[in-house]
Amino acid sequence: LQDRRSPPLCYIMKHGAPHGAHVVHSVLPAHFTSSGLKHSRDLAPHPINNTMPDYAKLPIQMMNFVTTMHCRDYLLIIDPLDVCDAQAKKGAPTLLMAIKTQTANFENREAIRETWGNIKTLGGRQRLVRRVFLLGKSKDLHIEEKLHLESEKYGDIIQWDFVDTFFNLTLKDVLFWDWFSRRCPHARFIFKGDDDVFVRTPAVLDYLLAEETFVVGDVISNAAPIRSNGTKYYIPESFYKGLYPSYPGGGGVLYSGSLAHRLLVVSQRVHLFPIDDVYLGMCLQRLGVYPIDHPAFLTFDFPKDEPKEPCANHIILLVHKRSPAEMFQLWNETSTPSPECRYFTRHVLVTVRFTWNPNQM
Repeated sequence: LQDRRSPPLCYIMKHGAPHGAHVVHSVLPAHFTSSGLKHSRDLAPHPINNTMPDYAKLPIQMMNFVTTMHCRDYLLIIDPLDVCDAQAKKGAPTLLMAIKTQTANFENREAIRETWGNIKTLGGRQRLVRRVFLLGKSKDLHIEEKLHLESEKYGDIIQWDFVDTFFNLTLKDVLFWDWFSRRCPHARFIFKGDDDVFVRTPAVLDYLLAEETFVVGDVISNAAPIRSNGTKYYIPESFYKGLYPSYPGGGGVLYSGSLAHRLLVVSQRVHLFPIDDVYLGMCLQRLGVYPIDHPAFLTFDFPKDEPKEPCANHIILLVHKRSPAEMFQLWNETSTPSPECRYFTRHVLVTVRFTWNPNQM
């Protein structure tokens, strides 16, 4: 337990202890092991820097992650209160869009607000859709000031008090699940994605209205950790062994609100992992939930070795990666289709369900 008179351990690990401060260190329980691992030894216990033989040789971003990976309690800096009525089931959004972004990516957020995230242009469905952007903080005070002005204007910014880095994307998942459980617990479905994707939101809504409880996306199976320390996805064998569980690609994934509540619970028993979409796969595996692959989620763009159909943009649900200018172009194209694409038959959408085994909780 943390002494209330002492500075938070996570703050000390990031910034150093103030002179004369009394520090009480915490230790994770021995049974606190990561999902998807055959043995607890496959994931080094906390304090991890004392058990990883190659800790001193790790890239700085990996070193920072393993030093603070047990820290999950970060203050909300910006907490929009008018996104949902937390008490009322009636009028709850059908779809809550939670978009991971960084403070400097203003153009991406503006493009989303004016295209696929514009809840006022979804064919009368504005009461069904809500939008939030998920952020940590930057060290640029000028950008932080602009973000607060942006938040006052749009009311769709959620920001926590941690530094926004690639390996901290997982924090946005677990902190968002907590925010969702308190601020918007009755939303039926959630889209969680990046700020550089294009989503055909009207088609997503049509798809969701036919479904109940599920998780669907571009599912990656039998993936192995990347051991080359020159890439941002580098995971040393001393940290994780074996293959990853199946997981939906992080560019964008859809899942039910009821599943989000279960993810919040199970995430308390799954170690944070540096790669956010892999971490989601670990939590799903722990729940006994199997993500369903959908061909209309193109998190790796259109296949480069196949000719692109003239109306291909009209049959997708999501495509990554797209710039703000490309979002505007795609939104205009799909909102007012050309005559040859107006009646283009969409691919049959796969009906998806999940199997939940409560014994795996």
